[in-house]
Amino acid sequence: MYIWSPWRGCRRVSEGCRFCYIHKGDAKRGVDTGSIIKNDDTFYAPVAVKKDGAYKMRAGSTVYVCFSSDFLIEEADRWRRECWEIIKERNDLNFLFLTKRIERFADNVPSDWDDGYDNVTVGCTVEDQGAADRRLAVFDDLPIKHKNIIASPMIGPIDLEGHLKDVELVVVGGEQDKDARPLDYDWVLRIRDQCVISNVRFQFRQCGTHFIIDGNVTKVPPYQQGAVARKMAVDL
Repeated sequence: MYIWSPWRGCRRVSEGCRFCYIHKGDAKRGVDTGSIIKNDDTFYAPVAVKKDGAYKMRAGSTVYVCFSSDFLIEEADRWRRECWEIIKERNDLNFLFLTKRIERFADNVPSDWDDGYDNVTVGCTVEDQGAADRRLAVFDDLPIKHKNIIASPMIGPIDLEGHLKDVELVVVGGEQDKDARPLDYDWVLRIRDQCVISNVRFQFRQCGTHFIIDGNVTKVPPYQQGAVARKMAVDL
């Protein structure tokens, strides 16, 4: 597994961005994440080679793209075409990116995209029903071979019924912050039930800071949130 950040910086676009860990981390270092969006010195990492000419990134690996930004952010339009060329060259790697800007996807794919590249997975991120209704209405009809839905941070109940066709994986997670909005376990199970019916893989990634089970709120430290989710043993 590799992380590739061809650019850094991202503007908040919705309620799911309120406590973004990238913004918080950069603020501690005095970096204005929302105002400064620039390409990174790791831009060519997937095609970097060793002394013997072999690629440094091992074939068959998964590459997480732009996890400190958004692959479809407007400020990166001038760099994205070259990124697609890199992704096309490294068709032996599996590239995954998440986006809250799925409405920009169709206008920002290469001319030979057709029904999608075999080595690209796109995750549409939704945080509540409003975001799901807006973004998934677009996502449903896009020509993408590998689709994921990422309900994280989940800040309200979400109904995914009618949006799971051709989706390979749904990931659910809570919000992490001292002021985080709570995640109700009933919301998690409701999405899981829909995944069972539609035969879609499901993963409960982490429970968030304020986790509600049977009406009781538990405050969970960041280092325990993934373990608490795994303990529920609800992944499919």
